[in-house]
Amino acid sequence: MTPRLLAVLAAIAACALAPAAAEAAETLPVEYNGLTGYAHASPTASPPGANNWACKPTRAHPRPVVLVHGTFADMADSWQALSPLLADHGYCVFALNYGSSNGSGAVGVYATGPIATSAEELGAFVQKVLAATGATQVDMVGHSQGGMMPRFYLRFLGGASKVGTLVGLAPSNHGTTVNGLFTLGKMLPGANSFLGLCQACEEQEAGSPFLTKLNAGGETVGAVRYTVIESQNDEVVTPYTSAFMSGKRVTNILLQQQCALDQGEHLSMPYDHIADADVLDALDPKHPVAAACTPVLPVAGG
Repeated sequence: MTPRLLAVLAAIAACALAPAAAEAAETLPVEYNGLTGYAHASPTASPPGANNWACKPTRAHPRPVVLVHGTFADMADSWQALSPLLADHGYCVFALNYGSSNGSGAVGVYATGPIATSAEELGAFVQKVLAATGATQVDMVGHSQGGMMPRFYLRFLGGASKVGTLVGLAPSNHGTTVNGLFTLGKMLPGANSFLGLCQACEEQEAGSPFLTKLNAGGETVGAVRYTVIESQNDEVVTPYTSAFMSGKRVTNILLQQQCALDQGEHLSMPYDHIADADVLDALDPKHPVAAACTPVLPVAGG
């Protein structure tokens, strides 16, 4: 084969591969505005970058990340920032809806059913993710109830061997007041209709039998690493310190100690660029991300 012909063939190959390379390099937009993010409420839609069942974990990120939304929310309205952000950083990302009860899921209002049942749904989803990806463990990131409910899976349903890291954004680890739950119900469209039909709400009240059982005898299990990210402005998990955990392999982060300009609260947590950088650090502590200390607003995030 002549050098000239080789050059022609190389040029053709380069042209053919160029679109694929450009497509691979394309990044997903990350929505840091909670007002528009929560407008994506849906009974079934996945957030951008999530639930690609052909995704295979890389050596850099061997554990898929499972995103777990909070009470009255769904996967689409909760993860318009973190799902594409994680995908852009090379993670296989998966998200689920769980805890529909009394027809709430039909209108995109989830996580209202018994928390133990929701933990079983999470366990079945993890098995599906592991089977599809070939991974041996997942990492989890959860908001509100979604940061606490996985702990039941870890402790009582055999999940500790299948999870490397659990990151909670304003998790209800030690419960909250009734006023906090009613505040949440008023802030999310459609949630008020299910406030009186929400067993998960009752189980998240501080001092409930469910939380007493969950936290008795130690709050951590196995070799799982835990990170809790919280705001002192949290009006749903009250007092905000009830989000924090104690025990081995626990890191508690208060956003305002990192940046005084961060005035986010409960709903803005998934749309807070500083909190989301903390998530990246928790999942890959060897490659920390420097977040800019710029303003974050209540609900809207930023």
